[in-house]
Amino acid sequence: MERVDCLVIGAGVVGLAVARALASRGRETIVLERARAIGTGTSSRNSEVIHAGLYYPAGSFKAQWCVRGNALLVDYCAARGIPHRLCGKLIVATDDAQVQALHTLHAAGQANGVAGLTMLDRAAAVAMEPALRCVAALHSASTGIVDSHALMLSLRGEAEAHGAMLAFDAPVLGGEAVAEGVVLSVGGAQPMTIQARQVINCAGLQAQAVARAIQGVAAASVPALHLAKGNYFSLSGRSPFSRLIYPVPEPGGLGVHLTLDLAGQARFGPDVEWIDADPDQVDYRVDPQRAERFLGAIRRYWPALPDHALQPAYSGVRPKLSGPGEPAQDFVLQTEAQHGVRGLVNLLGIESPGLTSCLAIAEAVAEQVAPIAV
Repeated sequence: MERVDCLVIGAGVVGLAVARALASRGRETIVLERARAIGTGTSSRNSEVIHAGLYYPAGSFKAQWCVRGNALLVDYCAARGIPHRLCGKLIVATDDAQVQALHTLHAAGQANGVAGLTMLDRAAAVAMEPALRCVAALHSASTGIVDSHALMLSLRGEAEAHGAMLAFDAPVLGGEAVAEGVVLSVGGAQPMTIQARQVINCAGLQAQAVARAIQGVAAASVPALHLAKGNYFSLSGRSPFSRLIYPVPEPGGLGVHLTLDLAGQARFGPDVEWIDADPDQVDYRVDPQRAERFLGAIRRYWPALPDHALQPAYSGVRPKLSGPGEPAQDFVLQTEAQHGVRGLVNLLGIESPGLTSCLAIAEAVAEQVAPIAV
């Protein structure tokens, strides 16, 4: 049986950031990834937005890690030439009844320490984005976009430069707690049994399944998984906007918003489509008929959106800890005190703003990992 100091399960953006943080601190680290490449799940199926930290309750992990992660991520990308841009975002009220929601978001952002927030009246918002229709807007200057694939390649490269190793086609089949840590059974092309002093479960959509597969984990400590599929449509033609445009939030998500890629191409989404499926059996195809619903939502803030301008693009699935009609839940970071297994850290419900938060989450995990005994 092989032995290692730290073992990270999952090579998405969070798993790679955790591996980099551990390896750079001198920890022997192996990353197990069930797919054959990095970032094939939620990390490659999102808006690639660098969030500011407006939407989350003060003191929550989402608020703390998003605000901290925003600063870390921008600095990281700038220092390494990773494509990104702080283009800013306008959250818009399209009628008077929504204006109070903007003030609530403004106050929440200030409570979370978000810089660069400005309330705008209609004239000021339209002066920034002439194609926009609204009665008021909240401008977030610290919101941006990032090339998530370039980011993941950089995180992987730095983790490996510090000695971390990645094993692909290596699904975790089960495990058990032992006195010296956790023993995992790994399948794939080269099945193996491996013992680690520290295991960090960053398995995303599979994180609950991995946690339940480890004997010794208290069953009641593993929250239910709710899958929210988000569909995206791309805009055929040139975007009239230079900033991201968001409506006020809706239950389960942030509404059908307009985001830009680094080439200036506009895309819309995600919407919220609750699905009842095994995470391995998700149908990621986008139903073209959903475009009609998108058109209605988008035209509230962009009335001039042309007919037939939306093309099905891609979809992603958010591993949510709350279902339809339930209050939004925070990120979950579990240690022995919560689940009963020494040396195991579970990261559960890491949806948006997980990309923005990845470096801050990695910091938090590194602080939880027990020091090496001298």
